[in-house]
Amino acid sequence: MPDYKAPLRDFRFLLEELLDAGAIQALPGYGEATPELMATVLEAAGAFVEKELQPLNRSGDEEGSVLANGAVTTPKGFKEAYAKFIEGGWTSLPCDPAHGGQGLPKMLHIAVEEMICSANLSFGMFPGLSIGAYNALLLHGTEEQKRIYLPKLVSGEWAGTMCLTEPQCGTDLGLVRTRAEPQPDGSYRITGGKIFISAGEHDLTPNILHLVLARLPDAPAGTRGISLFLVPKILLEADGNLGARNGVTCIALEKKMGIHASPTCQLAFDGATGWLVGHPHKGMSAMFTMMNAARLAVGVQGLGVAEAAYQGARDYARTRLQGRSPAGVAAPDQPADPIIVHADIRRMLATIRARTEAGRALALWIGRELDIAEKHPDAGMRQAADDLVALMTPIVKSVLTDIGHEAANLGVQVWGGHGYIRDNGMEQLARGARITESDEGTNGTQALDLVGRKLGLHTGRLLRQFFHPVGDCVEAASAKPEMAEFALPLAKVFARLQQTTAFVAELGLKDPEAGAAVAPDYLKLFGFTAFAYLWARMAEVALAKEAGDNTGFYKAKLATARFFMERLLPEHAASFAAIMAGKGALGAMEPAIF
Repeated sequence: MPDYKAPLRDFRFLLEELLDAGAIQALPGYGEATPELMATVLEAAGAFVEKELQPLNRSGDEEGSVLANGAVTTPKGFKEAYAKFIEGGWTSLPCDPAHGGQGLPKMLHIAVEEMICSANLSFGMFPGLSIGAYNALLLHGTEEQKRIYLPKLVSGEWAGTMCLTEPQCGTDLGLVRTRAEPQPDGSYRITGGKIFISAGEHDLTPNILHLVLARLPDAPAGTRGISLFLVPKILLEADGNLGARNGVTCIALEKKMGIHASPTCQLAFDGATGWLVGHPHKGMSAMFTMMNAARLAVGVQGLGVAEAAYQGARDYARTRLQGRSPAGVAAPDQPADPIIVHADIRRMLATIRARTEAGRALALWIGRELDIAEKHPDAGMRQAADDLVALMTPIVKSVLTDIGHEAANLGVQVWGGHGYIRDNGMEQLARGARITESDEGTNGTQALDLVGRKLGLHTGRLLRQFFHPVGDCVEAASAKPEMAEFALPLAKVFARLQQTTAFVAELGLKDPEAGAAVAPDYLKLFGFTAFAYLWARMAEVALAKEAGDNTGFYKAKLATARFFMERLLPEHAASFAAIMAGKGALGAMEPAIF
């Protein structure tokens, strides 16, 4: 199994030099979040995942979680690793100190999440869902629910899930059939079945808090009739101690392509006791708090896999001897040269690296905006940041998970036939990455959200939060001759994004099917533009520091930026052409011809 080393230097570059994490310290509640403290946290997180989580990655996948008599046993070592995880305070990192959290920035938590997912994607599913449950209860729960349940989620003593999907409905949650019958004591009896519930049953914690979508007896049809309920696995006694088992049972584990150590459950709710979260028939708005956070988290999962694939492929390419360099023998003391001398190997490694480093910059940028949206004292600044997060959420989710899948497959290719062999670990990354493109709404669904909802929301207000900084960057960079090689490609792709935005908005109004037909390519073009913008900004920082750099970090950053602009960014032309074709031939392909 390839080793994993946390990319601490790149995290510091992004937090301290590109995104000015020091400014986050000025936000109310973040006074102690100095760059030095954040660097210390990142070092500790890297050491933890390298020592405790990465060694369990392959063994956990081989062993898998096992269901017997309604109880799930996680693979050997997971329970002990989770105990150390909560002992280290990693579950409480971004949570409110009022409930026992450390109150550290969300951008820092995103960096830690990436490391967890690089080291052990299956393990990361457990605490990831709990953070989502925490966020939903924090914003929509009653004061009593917060008092009882939030400290347990923050400490990691209890875990959380989100229970949306049913056999007849995935993305279309208006088809949910699970019922909620009101009881005289103010509780509800929840009856129905849910599938694809990550960490829906396990032995890491004594209690699991399920957030369940269900319908009240008087519920209107569709999503307007959905309510959200808190359904604990174990009910509580009057004194707050754990009592009787609730009426929720794991009846099966999904037999999955990958992430075998993470139990994906089918749950049966048989008159289970639950409590309303938020208002009746308003469950979707409450659940979207959890879903949007989960979409960003799934994007970070893809990013984590991409980094692991890069490191595994790079390290193999440095040591695998095969053939000789076309430029001349590189290792005369060896029977062959390491494969990294071959142009195609370097092309694949550079592709993974360029997309992964841009993806990391994007994830941390949006994490920074999450902090501003929550903490900034100025309402206008909070709204602007929230608008950018809303706009970029489907892009982060889709682009970063596509990166993870591509990186894992390129990593397998670098290894050649050995990459296809289970013992070497690269194929596990490919299997694990694949689900991220479908989780929390497929990437096609994210494209529909971007085109169908986000573009026109508030008469295009969300778009301004992206277009304005990119436009400012193009103008500033174009005035600097040393930035020409980055400014010109950025200006070109940005102009095409502006052109297609107007085209897609008008197209969608005239013909919604045409808007849907071009949505995936439009999202892809948006992603190219975001990456080009971030690479231009990273290149500017690196240019200013390259001369005094003895480590080669800034030289490598510039080389990667140039590779992206020269070899990867031109791919945006294909997306542009596909968008401008409208629904074209695709519209003529009626369902009957398939």
